[in-house]
Amino acid sequence: MSTMFIAMFVSALLLLMLLALGIIFGGPREPAPMDSIYAPFKDIDYSLLPILQRCHMRDRIALAYRCYPAQHPHPNGTRSIVFVHGSSASSKSMHQLGLAFANAGYTAYTLDMRGHGASGEKGQVRYIGQLEDDLADFMQSMSIKGMVSLAGFSSGGGFVLRFAGSQRQHLFNNYLLLSPFISQTAASQRLDSGGWVKVGVPRVVALLILNSFGIRWFNALSITRFALNEEAKQYLTPSYGFNLAQNFRPMTDYRANIAACKQTMSLLAGAEDEAFHADQFAQIFASAGKPIPVEILPGLGHIALSVDPRGTQAAVAAVEKMYASASGNLEKP
Repeated sequence: MSTMFIAMFVSALLLLMLLALGIIFGGPREPAPMDSIYAPFKDIDYSLLPILQRCHMRDRIALAYRCYPAQHPHPNGTRSIVFVHGSSASSKSMHQLGLAFANAGYTAYTLDMRGHGASGEKGQVRYIGQLEDDLADFMQSMSIKGMVSLAGFSSGGGFVLRFAGSQRQHLFNNYLLLSPFISQTAASQRLDSGGWVKVGVPRVVALLILNSFGIRWFNALSITRFALNEEAKQYLTPSYGFNLAQNFRPMTDYRANIAACKQTMSLLAGAEDEAFHADQFAQIFASAGKPIPVEILPGLGHIALSVDPRGTQAAVAAVEKMYASASGNLEKP
């Protein structure tokens, strides 16, 4: 047995041992509950929360959603908007945005993305790319007429960016990003998203290596945990498996992802955002060759952007401006 063969065998054995250690012991730690995530929801009136409805995806799993009918016709024709919630959350967290857009003449749909709420197994998707398939299936199933926007908050904003750079981006007329997660390496990222998430980096690295060889046996293992208290764990999603964590975000090469976006896009964030450095968003998009309108709202934190009237009305105004810019007309928000 040659020395080279022995060295290769030992190296392969060490790699296997490191992969095994990463998979077994390299999972995410439990973060301390993050009060600023819960506080903004405490005083919300849910008396007008629509009931959950369901439509079936291509694999016959039911995707849950809520519909907020337009309270009056929009002066510029039929308009709708689809909302993607943030990490761990569900359609219920988009309630204030749904109401604001319904009151502005839009039919608003808020989704329980697969792996959240009442859609499938919490924390799991079967393969990376299934969320895009689900969104395409939802649009086909609902046969939504007129102009349609797609909006996403936080990690949901990251997924919306992912979709906006895909070959299916034409399914929506424009895209609204609400304090989106871009990347753990982007200038907008705070450490652990300000304390909201813990990532099991050794397990992530091990699974990335295995997946590069087509080995996906361990992709259901959790790689992220969220800063939930015990009560919230009962109705939110406490952790993500590898597939969901990799799918519910922009593409790894986020600059290329941004550059591939051809549709109109805008971004809103709160100046007091605890999860991200809001002042970095504009430069991130500009440096990727896709400068977009970015509005930073004073006095608003991360969650407040999606529930405070200042945030929800700014979201309506941003979408109205995108339509006005695209058509060249004089629509007013």
